[in-house]
Amino acid sequence: MLYKFDTKVQYLKYKVLREVARHAWNDTLLDNLLEIPKTIVPGNTPTMRCCVYKERAILGERVKIAMGGDKSNPNVIEVIETACDECPMGGYEVTNACRGCLAHRCMDACRFGAITFDQNHVAHIDKTKCKECGACSRVCPYTAIISRKRPCENACKIKAIKMNENKAAAIDNEKCIACGACVYQCPFGAITDKSYILDVVDIIKKSKNNKKYKVYAVVAPSISSQFKYAKLGQVITGLKELGFHTVIEAALGADMVAYSESKELAEKGFLTSSCCPAFVTYIEKAFPQLLPLVSHNLSPMAAVSKYIKSREPNCKVIFIGPCTAKKAEVQKESVAPYVDVAMTFEELQALFDSKDIDIMTLDEGVLDNASYFGRIFARSGGLSDAVAQALMEQDIKDFELKPCACDGIEACRAALLKKSKDRLDANFIEGMACIGGCIGGAGCLTHGERNKAEVDKYGKEAYEKTITDAISMLK
Repeated sequence: MLYKFDTKVQYLKYKVLREVARHAWNDTLLDNLLEIPKTIVPGNTPTMRCCVYKERAILGERVKIAMGGDKSNPNVIEVIETACDECPMGGYEVTNACRGCLAHRCMDACRFGAITFDQNHVAHIDKTKCKECGACSRVCPYTAIISRKRPCENACKIKAIKMNENKAAAIDNEKCIACGACVYQCPFGAITDKSYILDVVDIIKKSKNNKKYKVYAVVAPSISSQFKYAKLGQVITGLKELGFHTVIEAALGADMVAYSESKELAEKGFLTSSCCPAFVTYIEKAFPQLLPLVSHNLSPMAAVSKYIKSREPNCKVIFIGPCTAKKAEVQKESVAPYVDVAMTFEELQALFDSKDIDIMTLDEGVLDNASYFGRIFARSGGLSDAVAQALMEQDIKDFELKPCACDGIEACRAALLKKSKDRLDANFIEGMACIGGCIGGAGCLTHGERNKAEVDKYGKEAYEKTITDAISMLK
């Protein structure tokens, strides 16, 4: 099973989700909460930690997060403090490259008195005084002073992670955009996203029992780059085996958004995209003055879900994709009426295996609800290409598109900063918080450059060749 994931951390997370879901299907979860850690780590030999008892204690915390996590914490990203104790504290450190030189430039550069020298003239940094300004590092002629940051701090490009008094990672909810970069990069799995897999199980079970509503799966186009051990059609059949009535592409919502957003762009003269929830949240928190420039369109997920519920109000819609930020998006007032639960590809794999569904043995279903342009939303640059196509299809000739496709949150920050100072040579910002776009989302089973090629290949297989053709099915 490990081959289905990038890392052992993902595999561990999956095993917890699988066991929680397995018991939820059978209505035995509450009776087995304490047994799940023992199921994952049987016997008395630890496999990851210093002792089996700590290992199981941490697994108990993972079970809680798999069941929805801390309800008092509005963030969908949580820290397991007991798992966050193996990383060095980080900050600036003096390495053995220090020669004990006479110049002592590092001491002179430090305005806080944090640097002293021992009897061997080797520099030392007092962590209680150091402000991590980096002045000492910049002046050292031997580059002997380096900054060591924890993986989560390195991954978080918006500086939403610091260390608390217990030397564990702490997330600043006022800054966090729920992109999940820290989740994927933490080598101990101490930072993770809450799961709402119990809600999914409950919705499916009730639909089977009372037949009062149908359950729709809206799958992100990046699904074409996942579940590489099977065929996409088998994944679609697997979803129906789980109990989903119909599987619809979020790419159809992308076609809807591209068509509408291109018109809005031409009318207003400048827009930033509204498709990536982490990007939109970043604007809300870091560049609130630019909020009027964000497209008024819903995201593709919300747009197609709104359409589904307009046709069948009593149905339930579950989004499945690569994105942890979608879990936060579905809690917004503007989206909550249309999407009932958001889950990741990691969680879908756990659901399949909780029901012992081997998708490799299934026949291939069909997923064909969108155009090439809707499907390539999954990778960086795809949205810009789709907007250009939509402008052409609507014969909007008096507007020249000048897109700025931002690949990752750092690129987004640079573009937004330039726009805030009227120095951006573009009239459309495509913001993707994850490197590579949605194919780099924290909830992916696998990540990598090959995923882009898989998305483009999948796009070319679309039956609908234009955006207009795709959305004409909605009328």
